[in-house]
Amino acid sequence: MIQSKSVLWVLLAVGVVLAVGWTPQAASPVASLAAPQVATPGTVTVTGEAEMRIVPDEVIIRLGVETSDKSLSKAKQQNDQIVKKVYAVAQKYGVSQNHIQTDYIHIEPRYDGYAQREFIGYFVQNTIAITLRDLAQFEGLLGATLESGVNYVQSIEFRTTDLRRYRDEARALALRAAQEKAAAMTGELGQALGEPRNIQELANDWWSGYSSWWWSNSSSMTQNVIQEVNGSAAEYDSSLAPGQLAVKARVSVSFEMTPKP
Repeated sequence: MIQSKSVLWVLLAVGVVLAVGWTPQAASPVASLAAPQVATPGTVTVTGEAEMRIVPDEVIIRLGVETSDKSLSKAKQQNDQIVKKVYAVAQKYGVSQNHIQTDYIHIEPRYDGYAQREFIGYFVQNTIAITLRDLAQFEGLLGATLESGVNYVQSIEFRTTDLRRYRDEARALALRAAQEKAAAMTGELGQALGEPRNIQELANDWWSGYSSWWWSNSSSMTQNVIQEVNGSAAEYDSSLAPGQLAVKARVSVSFEMTPKP
């Protein structure tokens, strides 16, 4: 009995020593350090627009030829004869064969009345597209084609042969306009303009097209900057007034904002 009490006292003493001698270890420095918080810089998003006005150096003339006859072969033959005359006139004015094209052709029978449909004849319609590089020959060419039997002038479209270069220049002007606008806005708020983070092209094109009651088609193509190229519109000794073409570009750019030093 005395021996059992002695063993119990020894165990209690050991437990007290262990309890007093143990202290919690400090947490590992690696585990206690949190990841540093990096401040995300603010951004400003702006749009830049540019428009370039240029003098055209070519014109596309679309001419319509319509013939009719109760005989389909005769209507087609008459149409072909006029088209050949138009081709000859165009070549006389220095237009190469590569710049003369049949743009549209249509043949249809027509009737008059509803209850008793009376056959009128076959109508043959042909559209010829002529690309003229020498604008000084425009009025003479147009008059000569009308005299050869052309019924309709379906469209006159002035263009430039250097559209790619003007589009690139308009885009560069739009980017410059966006940067200047962003710098002005951040400066008013006491901030400095940082690096660009996102660039998006919203528009870079020009608009020109034609339409008619036979057929219609269009080619598609906004502005802090307006720039005129090649000076004013060209002058001709005729009623021709080609004016100027508008090549436009619009971009959206996001910049960082940083505190002024």
